[in-house]
Amino acid sequence: MVAGYRVGHDYVETHRVFAAVGETTGRLLGFYSLILDPPELDLMFVADDAQGAGIGRLLIGHMREEAHAAGLTEVRIVSHPPAEGFYASVGAQRTGTVRAAPPAVMWDRPALVLPVG
Repeated sequence: MVAGYRVGHDYVETHRVFAAVGETTGRLLGFYSLILDPPELDLMFVADDAQGAGIGRLLIGHMREEAHAAGLTEVRIVSHPPAEGFYASVGAQRTGTVRAAPPAVMWDRPALVLPVG
């Protein structure tokens, strides 16, 4: 669903982007972007071969700290459909569905809200 998706330097320069990097390798393992107004997890990705190693939970924990420091009480997540279970496992609750908007997005996506506090 997201094959070929790229995040360019222009996005990183204009958004609050945080990364998880391997301590010994310096390799990018995952990242997320938090929008404060309105509060939303804009992007979150974990490298395929790093999934299941706790990187996603580490990023969500960091995102909650950043959101709390910014005075937010919850963060909206529009999830890639296969990631919905992960978000539910860290406490997000489904609130609805965001319908496909071709040609930009060809599939329906779950909408969730993640409490910060």
